[in-house]
Amino acid sequence: MCKRWRSVKENDKIVSMDIDIVYLVIVIAVVFFSMVLHELMHGLTAYWLGDTTAQEQGRLTLNPIKHIDPFLTLLLPVMMVIAGGFVHGMPVFGGAKPVPFRPDRVKGGEWGAALIGIVGPLTNLVLAFICFMIAWFSGVLAVQGGELYYAGGIMAQILTAGIMVNLGFFAFNILPIPPLDGSRLLYAVAPSGVQRAMAVIENAGLLVVFAVVLILSQPLSYVLGAIINAILKFFVMIFGA
Repeated sequence: MCKRWRSVKENDKIVSMDIDIVYLVIVIAVVFFSMVLHELMHGLTAYWLGDTTAQEQGRLTLNPIKHIDPFLTLLLPVMMVIAGGFVHGMPVFGGAKPVPFRPDRVKGGEWGAALIGIVGPLTNLVLAFICFMIAWFSGVLAVQGGELYYAGGIMAQILTAGIMVNLGFFAFNILPIPPLDGSRLLYAVAPSGVQRAMAVIENAGLLVVFAVVLILSQPLSYVLGAIINAILKFFVMIFGA
């Protein structure tokens, strides 16, 4: 069976409205599924560490409506796809409504809070690995001339979207910028003065995320791209290519 191979870095360029709609639907579906698991793992980890806040607010659920943030979950990923995603150097990423928790209820103090924060991005990393493994053993992915390529077709689009969207979520959310998840790990080791400054930044919430994406788009693209490409190379190395 003849397959048409495309570079993973190129992804699908917009060539017709039909392809746009299909790809947008795939990305939105992957975003919903991935972010629900991301946020659910935050809540379950907090619950495991003794805080029931997420449970009390109905966030320990697979219902995406409970987790959707109109900007981070819907508008931002769709804007990334329409702008071209990896075609223009910026991976698709996004987020959801933060799962609430009370640090004073969490076992382990700041380290417990750090674990709650980092488990979300790690969930996305695991999902990306699972999609990569399925794509690799099903023949959707292959290495040619040192580059990673994928075959054409709807299954290839679903699996590569699962890989790239989840790696984008992982890379973006581990950045140590409040209120992103990676800041929780930095908060655990930072001196009190830095913690107070981070708390002030975190209070701005979505405005900080929007400013980072808007103002620092070029360096952000470089950093996220470097993280994602390094992980992809590691995945390929695992499977012995």
